[in-house]
Amino acid sequence: MAIIILPDAQAQLLALQEYMLNNWSEDVWLKAEDEIFEKLEKLDIGQFNGSVVQELASVGILDYRNVYTSHHKLVYRSLEDDTYVYLIAGHRQDYPSLLSACLLTR
Repeated sequence: MAIIILPDAQAQLLALQEYMLNNWSEDVWLKAEDEIFEKLEKLDIGQFNGSVVQELASVGILDYRNVYTSHHKLVYRSLEDDTYVYLIAGHRQDYPSLLSACLLTR
């Protein structure tokens, strides 16, 4: 089992890190980062299962799921034993636009 954070999601994570470090303290970022990776670990070992992405479910696509942390929303898909992370967005970001852009590049 592996967690694979795809390049776009990696870039989003780094942008969120920069934003949080510029606007809050390093402690706030470290707590948010820990939450993200703890949630991903729980997904990967099967302790937690996110919900279907409603925007996609409405058109019959049911294999993408999302999970939330206190500051972020993650979109992932499990294939065989691996978890692929497609999107990491802050709660204040334009999620529908980010989701559309993310999935158009797939």
